[in-house]
Amino acid sequence: MAIQRRRFVAALGAGAIASTAGCSSAGDGGGDGSGGDGTDANGTDGGGSASESIGVAGETLTLTTTTSTYDTGLLDEIHSGFEEMYGVEVDAVAQGTGAALETARNGDSDIVMVHARGLEDEFMRNGYGINRRDLMFNDFVIVGPEADPAGIQGMSSATEALTSVADAEATFVSRGDNSGTHTKELNLWEAAGTEPGGDWYQETGTGMGEALNVANQQGAYTLSDRGTFISQRAEIDLAILVQGPIEDGPEILANPYGVMAVNPGVHENANYDLAMAYIGWITSPGVQEAISEYQVNGEQLFFPEAVSENPDFQQYVPEGWSSDDDDA
Repeated sequence: MAIQRRRFVAALGAGAIASTAGCSSAGDGGGDGSGGDGTDANGTDGGGSASESIGVAGETLTLTTTTSTYDTGLLDEIHSGFEEMYGVEVDAVAQGTGAALETARNGDSDIVMVHARGLEDEFMRNGYGINRRDLMFNDFVIVGPEADPAGIQGMSSATEALTSVADAEATFVSRGDNSGTHTKELNLWEAAGTEPGGDWYQETGTGMGEALNVANQQGAYTLSDRGTFISQRAEIDLAILVQGPIEDGPEILANPYGVMAVNPGVHENANYDLAMAYIGWITSPGVQEAISEYQVNGEQLFFPEAVSENPDFQQYVPEGWSSDDDDA
């Protein structure tokens, strides 16, 4: 099935790049699907690949992204199609969201794929990121030992569950790495009116996979994105005790992902052309379908969000942003 999905994504990308090549040509294609400049339906002139015709072949796109998109195997599954089609390489650097944005802020990334809207908004407001798109979502879950010493299993409130963990001083493992998951965790503690601390609260400073391993070893609770937990569930003894909205849990545990290009006006070295090609590719209907079809152990990890009959235009700018001309 994995090979079939790769072929599907590659086929889709051929259509996407044909569209890109068509837009950059001098004329529109005729009814036979050929380009107005003599190119065929794949955007080539018969003597070279579509990627060569738009000048990206051989280049490398540096993507800083969350550990969850990398650890689950999603990027390995879909990137081969993009690389084969464009004749490029995607260098996916897995970091927590905060670190991924910092790498981009320093000019060492072309594009970011993260899951903490507040941090993304700050990144955009400061001029570092542009052309953001909603990409996909899953949700967060609170996991822990089946013995459940804090008695949180089945709770409908994530904040009440964390309060119960704190009251019981049951061991809780925090990523402590300024990632999207860590940011969400801190928001939950704040909403619960509880400031975690003491011997029961342990910060690992690691990615999600390692945090789950630590929680497993210590029989502890932790907050995890559903995708990473599913990808590791067979190797650990933790259970989902509080569900997110995908399984009718509280909406506060929603986990949306966004993708955006690094602003070439701030960092001239950013590969903006290839970053925008990637954004167009990964938000296209076919690749969104491939994301939807990606499974681990028979379970869907991510749910596409880029294609909608009624798009949310707020996705492109920081939440709450409006033009100064609105009141004119």
